[in-house]
Amino acid sequence: MDELISEWRDSGVEEGDVLLVHSSTKRTYKRYLDKGIKLTPNDILDSLLKAVGNSGTLLLPLFNFDYASQGFNINTTPSHMGALTEAARKHPLAIRTGHPIYSFAVIGADADKFKNIDNFSGYGADSPFAVLRKLGGKIAVLDLSDQNSMTFYHHVEEMHEVPYRYHKVFKNDYTDAKGHTTQREYGLFVRDIEKGVQTHVNPAGELMWDAELYQGYRPGEHTGMRVISAQQAYDFISNIIVSGQAKNTLYRIEDETSIEE
Repeated sequence: MDELISEWRDSGVEEGDVLLVHSSTKRTYKRYLDKGIKLTPNDILDSLLKAVGNSGTLLLPLFNFDYASQGFNINTTPSHMGALTEAARKHPLAIRTGHPIYSFAVIGADADKFKNIDNFSGYGADSPFAVLRKLGGKIAVLDLSDQNSMTFYHHVEEMHEVPYRYHKVFKNDYTDAKGHTTQREYGLFVRDIEKGVQTHVNPAGELMWDAELYQGYRPGEHTGMRVISAQQAYDFISNIIVSGQAKNTLYRIEDETSIEE
């Protein structure tokens, strides 16, 4: 446990951080198994909580994409983001934010600031992404590319109302924390599939490495964790959008390129 905490600190996590963690834990498990240590999701979760300390706060994505077909129960709908996030969802001190597609488990000192969030739009101005930024938070990514982790980009895109995405509404049964079920509508700022828009953000990630905004390590290297200030990421991506460089940096058009996903 102490070694894991040291690794996260070495990668840019600090005591007191409000930290959103996107993760692939497979390589971490293997690294420690090679040392004769069999980690569990709760071991990794506890190490992250200890890395941010009692004054820190941890956010993990509980994204689930079945709302349109299956509805949502804030108490029981599982995360699609892996075993670590499920461990966070089930943590006795975790609160869950309200969006049925893009919810988060929040544990720690500032969890109360997320407790009553029931944002209509998954990436909007009232979303956990926005609160993370306002709290001076950070984003940590473990062994994933930007393409497979940095949902925060879509928050920036929505704040700028980029023309290659549009607002879409989803409606289905929603069961709240008290067990009451009603029909509710929620929105997402989705890519325009009919125009061939594909999310393509790894180029933006490379630009942030070049600008030395990421601290830590690339996927597959050493700890595999990198950390960035949410506000710095917001400002950097905003500049890409405002300067007209989003195409082929944040998105691409399918019929104009054969670049591999």
